[in-house]
Amino acid sequence: MSKEVLAMAKEKGVKMVDLRFLDFPGIWQHFSVPISELDEGAFENGFGFDGSSIRGWQPIHASDMLVIPDPATAQIDPFFEEPTLVLIGDICDPITREAYSRDPRNIAKKAEAYLKSTGIGDTAYIGPEAEFFIFDDVRFDSASHGTFYEVDSVEGIWNTGRDECPNQGYKPRHKEGYFPVPPTDKFQDMRTEMSLILEQLGIDIECQHHEVATAGQAEIDMRFKPLLQMGDQLMWFKYVLKNVAYRHGRTLTFMPKPLFNDNGTGMHTHISIWNGDTPVFAGDKYSGLSQEALWGLGGILKHGRALCAICNPTTNSYKRLVPGFEAPVNLAYSSRNRSASCRIPMYSDSPKAKRIEYRTPDPSCNGYLAFSAILMAVLDGIDNKIDPGEPMDKNIYDLPPEELANIPSAPGSLAEALEALKADHDFLLKGDVFTQDVIDMWIEYKTENEVNAIKLRPHPYEFSLYYDI
Repeated sequence: MSKEVLAMAKEKGVKMVDLRFLDFPGIWQHFSVPISELDEGAFENGFGFDGSSIRGWQPIHASDMLVIPDPATAQIDPFFEEPTLVLIGDICDPITREAYSRDPRNIAKKAEAYLKSTGIGDTAYIGPEAEFFIFDDVRFDSASHGTFYEVDSVEGIWNTGRDECPNQGYKPRHKEGYFPVPPTDKFQDMRTEMSLILEQLGIDIECQHHEVATAGQAEIDMRFKPLLQMGDQLMWFKYVLKNVAYRHGRTLTFMPKPLFNDNGTGMHTHISIWNGDTPVFAGDKYSGLSQEALWGLGGILKHGRALCAICNPTTNSYKRLVPGFEAPVNLAYSSRNRSASCRIPMYSDSPKAKRIEYRTPDPSCNGYLAFSAILMAVLDGIDNKIDPGEPMDKNIYDLPPEELANIPSAPGSLAEALEALKADHDFLLKGDVFTQDVIDMWIEYKTENEVNAIKLRPHPYEFSLYYDI
């Protein structure tokens, strides 16, 4: 395959090669080399870089790492001025040549291998629905004597009184952004541009639309793909969307809760397991599911609090996951019912469409880690025949307090989620998919760099509450 990549590079007149990989929290990193540096040997020998400068990775006394480009990931970058070949790489130790345990892509590969070793199936298909906001402007600062943030959008309902020379109105009201046509929806053409570029990169798109919130909330859905492939695609997805918005003079964020008093941004994640041509989740149980699918649901619900530490990995995630609002914090399952954390979509009766929709995650997550963790929870449920209990077909938001008290809930903060992960992670260690070192470093990094960083800083609203005490 390396020969095919080199031939493609020659045909496209490539001048540079961009090597990309994911840091521990989930941001794409890259460096570029001239095309003359890429030969067949490079796909085995890799390229060296400083692993100590990557968040959550190596100490400075053992910093040398290698990135080994995967020829199956070759793409031409759609934004760079000069023709540039992009290769996603795997990370390994330059001395032992062992795959790096903290490389998120390596964890996804091990998750797929573990699935095959169980005999339950050979492919886990993942379909994420990653929401986002398109803003016109964002400003923020945090100093010892003050802090603030402000976002703005031509669609923001708060701008109905702004002098826009002229202000033409047509701004979605709070929680009424699903699905007005233009001119209220101002980003139809931009979302189409994003979708078409993704398709040029070989990423199948199912639909694009405005989302519920005011101020440019939107969603573009990718067609389901095998776990590792979807991990790669999610990185391209974020990259393309941000760069299209940027070249239109706007800014795009996957932050879960950038606006107060309106809908946050989620990433409902669909998962199904297949064994060859057989959909393992299709059967004659509840909502057309198989017994294995129900046990898989049991695994997600049992490990739901721990999963949040990986699938909702920011302090801001828990501004979205608040009981009593629209976000699915209740660890229950149902068909069609969007108030449960796990839903069985009922758009089709086809056995091929049977899947679990896990609605709690948000797109601030590291996709490779989140998809792997969800799969491991499902497999643990099947392995241990975990009963998910009875389905919750009522609207959970309307339940009386005495009934709601019997339904477990997602953690209320990142600190709580990390404590849950600390107490419940053996299911992730099976097959050496997640190592103990990965779990420990994840908890340490998140606690020191995010949980404690937020704890130490006064919140602006505290001045409203307490300044006159």
